[in-house]
This record gives sequence, C-alpha cells and structure tokens, in this order.
Amino acid sequence: MKQKIAFLSILSHLWVQLILLGSILLDTFMVYPNIFHDIPESFETALDFMAVASPHTYFPPLGLLSYITGLLAVSLGWNVKSARYWILGSVFMIVCEGASSIIFEWPRNEIMFIEGVDVHSVDFLKKTAKEFLIVHGFRVAFNVIGSVLIFTGFMKFYKHILLSRQVD
Repeated sequence: MKQKIAFLSILSHLWVQLILLGSILLDTFMVYPNIFHDIPESFETALDFMAVASPHTYFPPLGLLSYITGLLAVSLGWNVKSARYWILGSVFMIVCEGASSIIFEWPRNEIMFIEGVDVHSVDFLKKTAKEFLIVHGFRVAFNVIGSVLIFTGFMKFYKHILLSRQVD
C-alpha cells in the first residue's frame, strides 16, 4: 500500500511539474512577446488585459502545489535509491525557479507594472525588461530540467515497482 501511495505522489508531482512547464512555455512564447514588444505602451496594454487574472494569480499557488507534491514525492519515494536523487533534483530545480522568481522577477514586475513611467524613464524600463527576460530564461531552464528529472525519477520508480513484482 505504501508503494502505491508513493507512486501516486511521484505521479502527482510529475503532473504538476508538467503543468508548470507548459504554463511557463505559454508565457514565454505567447504572453511575453505581447508584453515586451513596445515598452512602455505594451505594459499598459498587458495590465488592461490582465485586470482580472494574471500570471501572479496563477503561478504562486501552482508553485506552492509543486513544492508540496515534490516534498511528498521525495519523502515517500526515498526508499527507492534509483529514483531518489532524480526526484530530489526535480524539487531542487523548482526551488531554484521559485527563488529566481521571488528574488529577481517580482521586484522587476513592480518596477515595470506598478511604478512604470510615473517613476522610471523608458530606458530604465527597457533595461529592467531585458533583465527580467534574462532571468526568465533561467526559469525556463529550471523548469525543463526539473521536468526531465521528475520524469526520469518517475520512470525509475515505476521500473522498481515492476521489478519488485517479478520477484514476488
């Protein structure tokens, strides 16, 4: 029974991680080109568009869910040595992604969207947007690597289950 719960927890983390990956890729290729194409006018358009919901209303709860499912996956899958460090690596990647968001991107969001041209020059806003997109590239990399790691960990765990059934 414990093995089934561990399997479901690892599968849940894989599912959440893949949702995060798809979401960040959607932001990268569909949302961000619209936000950053004509600074500062495109910031105003983006704010109007995201008046009801924005990435800020979506990513923090999903990130928290990925931390919870990741910690469960690590703790419940720890006994399977072949999967252990793959799962742990995935959680580490999502922590790196979250830390880069909180430390580097959230302050730049405030500069670009809250303070805007009322406080900063257009050149400063363009520089801030460039910095934001550079950090975003790291976030995408963390998500891709984390997704590959949890997928590998899941497959290693699943292989362990299959092999243990053959022994029984």
